[in-house]
Amino acid sequence: MKLSVIIPCFNEAHHIRQVLDAVMLVNIATEIIVVDDGSTDETCKILEEYQQAHTIILHQSILNFGKGTAIRVGLKYVTGDIVIIQDADLEYDPKQYPKIINPILDGDAEVVYGSRFLGQITGMKLANRIANRILTWTANILFSAHITDEATCYKAFKTKLLKDLHLKSTRFEFCPEVTAKVRKRGIAIKEVPIAYVGRNTEQGKKIKWTDAFSAMWTLIKYRFID
Repeated sequence: MKLSVIIPCFNEAHHIRQVLDAVMLVNIATEIIVVDDGSTDETCKILEEYQQAHTIILHQSILNFGKGTAIRVGLKYVTGDIVIIQDADLEYDPKQYPKIINPILDGDAEVVYGSRFLGQITGMKLANRIANRILTWTANILFSAHITDEATCYKAFKTKLLKDLHLKSTRFEFCPEVTAKVRKRGIAIKEVPIAYVGRNTEQGKKIKWTDAFSAMWTLIKYRFID
């Protein structure tokens, strides 16, 4: 099976080289799809250099639309059997791909989340930790998700399923939307432990704990609509 890696990217000139190098080192047949979401730093230049030297599908946007939009755009280019989302920073290590996609390869799951709370967490602020716990609790109450980490970046899906969910999110509400829609179909979410190293806003972190309010509303909304 071929793995497609969608990398939404916005102003990540300091990290994108290391991320791409790490993805390329993963010993899996991998398709890399980078969606540059209106970067204004040197990210675009770096990505173009990589595109010339490697097999990378690159989509560049003039405006910054948000992570959800970037993922939906990237999904249009996917030709692999499995899709995984990779942030364009160093919080999540691509070396963990095999353990995340193995349940899908083994036929034990259609959807796998890499759980930080089952694994090892370094550098997560207390406010973010609390927001993550509340969102996970809400997903479990509303959708019987039986998960420990709703907001994790590392989510892997069978491609056919993800494309069939008709996603609408534009920003960070991708996570609650996809969780809600997967569970409303009665599909179990398998979790595996992963390691996570958080960064702060000074290091370029985009999401804020206040984005939890939008995520909460998204979970509630998709409990009642499709």
